[in-house]
Amino acid sequence: MTLVKLPPERPWALAPRSCQGPATCAILPPHQQESSTISHPPTDTATAPEGAFGVFSERQFRWLFTGNIAFFFAMQGQMLTRTILAWDLTGQATSLAYINLVVAVPLLFASVLGGAITDRVERRQLVIIGQALILANELFILVLLILGRLEFWHMLCTAFVAGCAFPFIMPARMAITATVVGPRRMQSAMAFSGGVMNLSRVAGPAIMGMVIAQYSAQAAYILSSILYVMAILCMFGVHTSRSAGGDQPRQPLFTDVAGGFSYLFGNRPMLVCLLFGLIPMFVAMPFQNILVMLAEQAWQRDESGVGTLMAIGGIGGVLGSIWIVRRGDAADRLKLMLGATLAFGVFLGLFAQTPGFYLALIPLLLANACASAAQTVNNAAIQILTDDEMRGRMSSLMMMSFGLTPIGVFPMAIAADNFGAANAITGACLFLAVMVLIFYCSSATLRNLDHSVKKRMDQVPSHPTVPG
Repeated sequence: MTLVKLPPERPWALAPRSCQGPATCAILPPHQQESSTISHPPTDTATAPEGAFGVFSERQFRWLFTGNIAFFFAMQGQMLTRTILAWDLTGQATSLAYINLVVAVPLLFASVLGGAITDRVERRQLVIIGQALILANELFILVLLILGRLEFWHMLCTAFVAGCAFPFIMPARMAITATVVGPRRMQSAMAFSGGVMNLSRVAGPAIMGMVIAQYSAQAAYILSSILYVMAILCMFGVHTSRSAGGDQPRQPLFTDVAGGFSYLFGNRPMLVCLLFGLIPMFVAMPFQNILVMLAEQAWQRDESGVGTLMAIGGIGGVLGSIWIVRRGDAADRLKLMLGATLAFGVFLGLFAQTPGFYLALIPLLLANACASAAQTVNNAAIQILTDDEMRGRMSSLMMMSFGLTPIGVFPMAIAADNFGAANAITGACLFLAVMVLIFYCSSATLRNLDHSVKKRMDQVPSHPTVPG
């Protein structure tokens, strides 16, 4: 057998553990001999370029990022289109709640299965199939619109299918991104992806609203279908991707699900990081659900005022992502995560107590920027701490946190009914600050988060990808 002589910079990055040919086999370093099965090519250059946009030197990330733009703009825009159609078909406010409910329920329960399946199958194919299913949904509604046969129950069924598809698409996309960019660029990649999501929250509905106003709902569905097709095509620019444990003997699906929870509880830094990220999501982030009440009580504003508040919030999220991108993948993650979370509570409290509507937009912008920054750093730390064979399951648990967030609306809504929306939000901000400080003082694992992340990054190469 002939040994291949590999370059000294990253000898393990050019060949997988298995032999590439019948008589040729590459040498891997010890820390990858047992786990390197990911089927990605290496970066185009041996040394990663520095700077905020260094992550775009990865060709596969460029395709993923472009696909994210198309996918999230279509997804966020169609939330508005479905709302308008549901109202036109029924004329009942409860129909809007039903549309959101049938999306949220499968998002909560299917996330666990979606993560386990992501770790068992080829990830790119899973994303393509999931996005194709959503595209078929859009085309089905479009045909019914053209034929004049659309009914509300059609909307419910397709919304449920979309809610079932998202828990498979999102963990797989996140896992692919992690293996493509590597741990040292993870935070930048997450910031860019988060920026796209926040921008789509503002621009997606605005674009679809203009299309519906100028043309029709049919035109909105045509546009969304084109965007979903673009998202699917972009995935073909990404190489196939399997988890590092993809060649292991298959376990029953629910055994894999249970293994994900066991892994989480056995990885204390990751568990603590995940729980810390839930605090603002449960305690303060539900303020978005009572903005209608706050706008009316504090500033006597109608729906247009609420739209302005939501738009400013989305813009703030984009600015938070830009801040993380410009800051780069610096090591002091804990200080940034703690500071941004506390600043989120401070600015949100100021927003709720500001007497002037337009003046209140400034602290609202800053609050959402801080929330976006804290969430980006938290998500990136979780991904860095995760072994690749568990990445899909851990990503799905991160998605479940979004499905569980509406639970936090109930205590805030009860407080708003009894004490007013502004006081309820301010009280939530004070409670958030107390919870963060208690968490920090009582958890040595959280205080040592930077050390845990650095240790993990030192154990793996910057770009743990090999060709398949």
